[in-house]
Amino acid sequence: MSDDLRTSPAGPEAADLPPHASQGTAPGDAATADQQDPAARIAALEAELAEMRDKWVRAEAEAQNARNRHRKELDDARNYAVQKFATDVAEAADNLGRGLAALPAATEGEPELLTKLRGGFEGVERATIAMLERHGVQRVEALNQPFDPALHQAMAEQPAPEGVAPGTVIQAWTPAWTLNGRLLRPAMVVVAGKN
Repeated sequence: MSDDLRTSPAGPEAADLPPHASQGTAPGDAATADQQDPAARIAALEAELAEMRDKWVRAEAEAQNARNRHRKELDDARNYAVQKFATDVAEAADNLGRGLAALPAATEGEPELLTKLRGGFEGVERATIAMLERHGVQRVEALNQPFDPALHQAMAEQPAPEGVAPGTVIQAWTPAWTLNGRLLRPAMVVVAGKN
């Protein structure tokens, strides 16, 4: 028996036939199954492609939104991580200012110790405020400014003095403090009311 006959279990005739012929199907049946309706097949593939494209666009948009959220969270963490510490240091700067305000006004012939004490407090206050500003903490003065609820907390309202428009801050007990544009602590103010 030759090698050609051993490779084909159905005999030499089966080895020469196409694969579908040995399985009992006619040559036209397979072609008809694959090409039943080319237009319908194309339409189905186009619909599947459109669905996949839509899913891809949505997934890409969702991934971009997640990246944007993550970047914003990192920026916020970087910019505002020191918020509690900055609030405490701003409070210390306010206390320095109150201590300076409590000292008597400078006069000629005052004791040298008082002059040095005032100069030392002023130097410490300037250095503290400069250090805060280098790190994005800003003091916002409120006196004689229009009342701004985003920066000021009204503690009282008094009749407007002569020449002062209603809604103007006429006393500022403390300044407002911001950290990179975000309010740390509002200014405690007295606002001019209507006469």
